[in-house]
Amino acid sequence: MNRFQELVDLVQSFQKDFDKFYVKGNKSAGVRVRKHMAELKRKAQEIRNEVQDIKSKLTDENPAETPPASPPM
Repeated sequence: MNRFQELVDLVQSFQKDFDKFYVKGNKSAGVRVRKHMAELKRKAQEIRNEVQDIKSKLTDENPAETPPASPPM
């Protein structure tokens, strides 16, 4: 759950700039919101890669549990 908490903390850290942009119309905060969203995208990709690595390791350790590929139709 550590990764989940990292995401929650990251998104919560964006709140002030989101409020400044969407509620108060502060254009500078809009630039920061875009920067935050890029940061979130990088973090999401990092987690996606980590999940894929873990899945690959689990598959390598337990090849018998891998379901057979379905035949082409």
